[in-house]
Amino acid sequence: MYFLKTQGTDKIPDYVQIRDNQFVLLAHFKTNNPDNQIKKFGLEDYKERILQLINTTPFGILKKIEE
Repeated sequence: MYFLKTQGTDKIPDYVQIRDNQFVLLAHFKTNNPDNQIKKFGLEDYKERILQLINTTPFGILKKIEE
């Protein structure tokens, strides 16, 4: 799976994209309340790694989430 954080503007918030190995979009959610969205998309197994990436990864950098 892959992680990408995109920067918003004044009116549009920052977002996270989670994509599978074929780069199909699995989840797209705002960075301001990721816990509920991680649960909604069934990504609880990767919760700690996703939260870490949200806090540390610069915008626009694609990161691989090891499965």
